[in-house]
Amino acid sequence: MKKIKPFPTAYQEWYSEAVTLVKQLMPDRLSDFIKLYEKPKGRKDVSVENYRIEDACHGLSTSFGGVVRADATAASVLLRQQIAIVNAIKRRFESSLFEIKQLVQADVFDDELDSARGLLKNGYTRAAGAVAGVVLEDHLKELAAKHNLPKTAKTINPINIALKAADVIDLAQSRHIDFLGDIRNKCGHKSTAESIPAEVEDLITGVDKVIKTIF
Repeated sequence: MKKIKPFPTAYQEWYSEAVTLVKQLMPDRLSDFIKLYEKPKGRKDVSVENYRIEDACHGLSTSFGGVVRADATAASVLLRQQIAIVNAIKRRFESSLFEIKQLVQADVFDDELDSARGLLKNGYTRAAGAVAGVVLEDHLKELAAKHNLPKTAKTINPINIALKAADVIDLAQSRHIDFLGDIRNKCGHKSTAESIPAEVEDLITGVDKVIKTIF
């Protein structure tokens, strides 16, 4: 307990950092954040309704008829509101990072599908199918992670089953992914029948549709 700083000191240190954070990352809540700290301008008396954290830092309290009307206790609710605003910044920031990651991932997938198209055009049918299959698998893994599905499924078919069971995708989408997975498997195993360009073209087109419509 001796190591704990007095509230005014600890709060002022936190507020100085927090108000800057709010100003930079959530400017639309800055005025609300400051109002919870600063005493209202033109205030003529102090009550529970207009008591602020600044008053608590100054040790201010007011009473009437021997009954306390407002003291530092009233500031605890205001502090919790400020903390809630700061926590909201974290959630918004995490959401923004996820959106950025999604955009970057989409660009990477587009580039890889372009590579698959180039391979197919130059006669490397199996290789083109394998590349498109990796894009599909990676997208399904991202989709499963987004919806907090167990990580036990690691390949196209079991991930597809898990997504359908969780109602992330419907039956038609699941069957389409299953169809694409069969073509991908044909490209990845030499023991199977030779993949024909038309099938791999369907695979590339289908994967492109999946990554742009199922998210």
